[in-house]
Amino acid sequence: MDKRPLTLRTYRRLAIAAAPFASLVLARRLNRGKEHPVRLGERKGETAATRPAGPLVWVHGASIGEMLAAMQLIDRIRDEGFAVLVTSGTVTSAVLAEQRLGPGIIHQFVPMDSPPFIKRFLDHWRPNLALFVESDLWPNLIMESAARRVPILLVNGRLSVQSYDRWRLAPRTIAALLDRIDICLAQTAADGERFANLGAPRVVTTGNLKLDMPAPPANGLQLAELQTALSGRRVIAAASTHPGEEAAIVEAHRRLRATFPNLLSIIVPRHTERGAGLLDIAKAAGLNAVTRSRGFLPDRGIDVYVADTIGELGLVYRVAPIVFMGGSLVNHGGQNPIEPIKLGAAVLHGPHVRNFTEIYTALDTAGGAAMVSDTGRLAVQIGAWLTDAQARENIAACAQDTVAALGGALERTLAALEPYLMQLRLEPRQRHA
Repeated sequence: MDKRPLTLRTYRRLAIAAAPFASLVLARRLNRGKEHPVRLGERKGETAATRPAGPLVWVHGASIGEMLAAMQLIDRIRDEGFAVLVTSGTVTSAVLAEQRLGPGIIHQFVPMDSPPFIKRFLDHWRPNLALFVESDLWPNLIMESAARRVPILLVNGRLSVQSYDRWRLAPRTIAALLDRIDICLAQTAADGERFANLGAPRVVTTGNLKLDMPAPPANGLQLAELQTALSGRRVIAAASTHPGEEAAIVEAHRRLRATFPNLLSIIVPRHTERGAGLLDIAKAAGLNAVTRSRGFLPDRGIDVYVADTIGELGLVYRVAPIVFMGGSLVNHGGQNPIEPIKLGAAVLHGPHVRNFTEIYTALDTAGGAAMVSDTGRLAVQIGAWLTDAQARENIAACAQDTVAALGGALERTLAALEPYLMQLRLEPRQRHA
């Protein structure tokens, strides 16, 4: 008798029924730039890649943020001698994988959440351990993996209050999924409590892996080229911005340019395909702007430089001593401030930072960041830091101390994984004993 809740059984049947239409869905997503044109088969569990010999650890993260958080963990597992398969669901994360994943680490797009595709994926890769990063809990992916007795761990687990409230409306459904996860390694005690309340049988608070992330890399030649173009200019950056925030940055620049005539604002949109549209916002404000994706560098006549490329935040953070973190003036939940802090930038953010509540609360309490609630306060705070370099440097130093004090999640996560990795080491010996 199938003991799964009716919701999961219904979802499974609908996913199976929808499988024949997958090609149509993928074609539509491809036209919108949301799929890789030569890797569509991976979304159906098809691949030309070969499974490596020996135990295979599978790490899954939804997109760039989750992959970045898990990057050091992936490297450490690989250094232990295990083959690693990394899956994600976005084109931008695939670009990041190509740039950052080391040799011997395989990247694939995660299959669509339909049993035929997941079975094909699992038949081919036969993972021995599954690590799901943060909160990307696809029902069929979890159910099919658990049915094959693949141990599933949630690492860097995060569950917002909003998600928690939604899952409470379907308690048997989320409990059935969490019951199939061996252990939830939560970012914070509050995250852990929410997971436990929803039915997770084992929860451990290990901290946020993003706090242990190294500073993002930068190409040396490209950095030197950009620094030369910016010589003598004052630079601010707005990173991972969302619609509505770019207009605020442009307006802040317009208010500040009389006082700081050599000011350059670099805008890095969260979704790079929006780059061309940001030129219109700048031009409507009477500012000159170019996009990096078209090969431009910011010469003296440029006010706004739109860095609409992937994997180059390391460049931006190295040339901008002041960084506004996007997703926080609009109600998105905020973006991760750790990378600019590790490169010595002073960080500004809006009031909507629920995705990183612990980090921003610690920073704001310690005086390691500044919260601004609107365009006017954004312009005032940027102007103050441009005027007083010492105050800006003190903020940045305080932020680095705060982040260092909150670290340690990587080692705690590895300690929690060690029994599972030890079992994988023993299994080949037991088979040949």
